[in-house]
Amino acid sequence: MDIISFLTGMARISVFVSLLLAFFLLTVKTKNKLANSLFAFYLIFFAIDNSGIFIDDGFIIAHFNLEFFRWSICVLILPAFYLYVLSVCFTDFRLKTKHLFHVIPFIITNTVFILRLYFLNDVEKKMFYNHRDQSFEMYFLFLVLGIQTVLYSIGVFLVLKRYREIYQENYANPRISIFKWLFQIAIVLFVLYYLSIVKNIVRYADLDFLWIWSNTILQFFVLVVTCWFVLKALNYPELFRGLDSKLQLARDILPKENKNSIETKDYQNELIKTQILTLKQYMAEKEPFLDPSLTIQELANQIDIPVRDLSVLINHHMDQHFFDFVNEYRIQKAMNILKDKSKSQLTVLEILYEVGFNSKSSFNTSFKKYTNLTPTAYRNAS
Repeated sequence: MDIISFLTGMARISVFVSLLLAFFLLTVKTKNKLANSLFAFYLIFFAIDNSGIFIDDGFIIAHFNLEFFRWSICVLILPAFYLYVLSVCFTDFRLKTKHLFHVIPFIITNTVFILRLYFLNDVEKKMFYNHRDQSFEMYFLFLVLGIQTVLYSIGVFLVLKRYREIYQENYANPRISIFKWLFQIAIVLFVLYYLSIVKNIVRYADLDFLWIWSNTILQFFVLVVTCWFVLKALNYPELFRGLDSKLQLARDILPKENKNSIETKDYQNELIKTQILTLKQYMAEKEPFLDPSLTIQELANQIDIPVRDLSVLINHHMDQHFFDFVNEYRIQKAMNILKDKSKSQLTVLEILYEVGFNSKSSFNTSFKKYTNLTPTAYRNAS
């Protein structure tokens, strides 16, 4: 009995924290209203689903249809999270008619409930509720949730993959906190969902003790994750900035192969070599990489090359992401400073800001990638 009380207690706290954060996100004044609203609805749907652990049986008996409807809410959780990921990754994301596709499982589930549950009399509803685990409706609901978990886990990570590729090809700022946040939350969320699938399988193993313990462990993780959401939202407001989804990857804008003459191909190769030489000379002389917020659009404007051409030049012909291309110059300048005995009074922190980085962890990671040494070890070895 104690473990059940502990379970319901954790569920109550988790639901309360989720609703509190959702209220905050819906009422706070921000430019990221859509992303905040989608995350708030995700939390609300999650809280409604999670509230089933502590809802009183007496209330359920008096409101069977409300309980059946609450069951169907769970199929809205992952669609809300998927749309939230899109809205955070891409600043130009807007809800459109096509996104109604994501509520189809909710509509289908409620259609099944209308045909089979909502219009039953009270005696039939009570009989169904008492034996719900062996019902077609619950099998159907668990099947829908299982399919959703697989499809949305694939969908979310494909969005994150595209976000990271666009970021690396168009931005030089080493801070990638948005990607890390979304990747972390996606990993945690889908681990919980796959564990939930395992828990539901245990439900049918006729081992009540095992089911209660699996539910308790899962609920503990849910509570920890919910509190983690709150801390992240409060401490890292910059997590709600995104990219323009209309930015194209270099591979998507490469000119298609055509049967040009040898002279034409030679001319194109010479042009590419000239552009690469011009770009490298500009980077060395003007040092635009010192700007920590440098983007490929800004660099294209500075050297008077169309941004599409510059993207193809760096990402395809030079075989580097813009992110790595710029950081290489930053690291080279940092290496020169670290070797300069006249600048030995400069700290590593001062140097990283001077060369265009704005994060010590990002600087150390990039520096070790290029030199296999930490900045301090490199300075000592010079």
